Amino acid sequence: MSDLIDRSDDPQLGRSLGLTRRQLLAATTGMAAAAALGAAAFGGGPAQALGQVAGAPGANGTLIPPGKRGIILYTVRDAISRDPNTTDLASGFKEVFQELSRIGYKQIEFAGYNQHANAEGGNVNNVAGAQLLRKWLDDNGLEAEGNHGSIPSVINDATLAQFDAACEIANILGFGHIGTGGDPTNSAYKADWDAAAERWNILGARAASHGLKLYTHNHDVAYSFLLDSGPLDAAGRPTRSSGVRRLEYFLQNTDPNYVYLEMDIYWAHVAQYKHHTFTAPDGSAVQSIFDPAAVVAAQTQRFPLFHAKDGRSNPATANGYDMVPFGQGDIDYTTFFQRIGAKGYHNPMWEQDTAPGGAANPGQSLAFAQTAYDGMAALRG
Repeated sequence: MSDLIDRSDDPQLGRSLGLTRRQLLAATTGMAAAAALGAAAFGGGPAQALGQVAGAPGANGTLIPPGKRGIILYTVRDAISRDPNTTDLASGFKEVFQELSRIGYKQIEFAGYNQHANAEGGNVNNVAGAQLLRKWLDDNGLEAEGNHGSIPSVINDATLAQFDAACEIANILGFGHIGTGGDPTNSAYKADWDAAAERWNILGARAASHGLKLYTHNHDVAYSFLLDSGPLDAAGRPTRSSGVRRLEYFLQNTDPNYVYLEMDIYWAHVAQYKHHTFTAPDGSAVQSIFDPAAVVAAQTQRFPLFHAKDGRSNPATANGYDMVPFGQGDIDYTTFFQRIGAKGYHNPMWEQDTAPGGAANPGQSLAFAQTAYDGMAALRG
């Protein structure tokens, strides 16, 4: 049963059972829910039950199962965008998929659908291109989980039609999720987060009608403090905080059935380093240390995706960390994955913004992909 709940490493499974990917997802989700209800009857909650079904904890158990080791293609964007006529290195989606599969990755998150015009398939940013990408994914035993795209900033018939079209591309590619690479709003003000929550609830329900989970991806500022208390400034906006963090407020005001999050664990730790003090309504400075794992553990199934981005501590920088390949940093991923519950449920995508080596080392991002995969595979707990 655990293999089904984790969705098999083999993307041919659904076809061999005569099911579409969406039908397979529905069937396995139903079994997970039934298992959760059974455990709850004996005193365990749904998250606890899902963790029990997905795999026994075990002191030396694998924390990221082989079928859950993923990568967002932004990390190897240089390889996807390079001209195959000028290099022997992997170039374009097809060759990069082959290389990532050889390394051992099973999951892919897109960061758009553009590649070099000379790469096989040419322009794949269309329906026919999505069908070709899906074939290459299947040929290499890869499963696509989502895309860092965009969602409408306003809701009307035209923007909803555009969103529906993006969802149909997602279905061709076999996604379980559709999302963005940015925060729901860059504002610090409660009113703007209220508006964002309303819009995301609408679009989340729309995504669900396509069989998809809508997710947002965080940077550190989304876990800074919401400005929701007086006194007001000249424009009538609040200048102080009750102590709630922006993205936590968003979680409280969006429907857990329709709106999900992809925590970037690196940026969450940057938030822990940077955003630790707020000005209370009475003007006093109050310290509040952010705990990323506790936020996830409180409602772990709202975080189906992660960016497993590693950082090496460097207090000399504004962010407190330098990005490094997974497994070479100081973020305690072993403890993080042990604390969040629902073992085997989440889909961690390795990301490193700084992976491309430029002209000096054009093969660096794919070399780092091997290093990071080994780091993910080595996690035990």
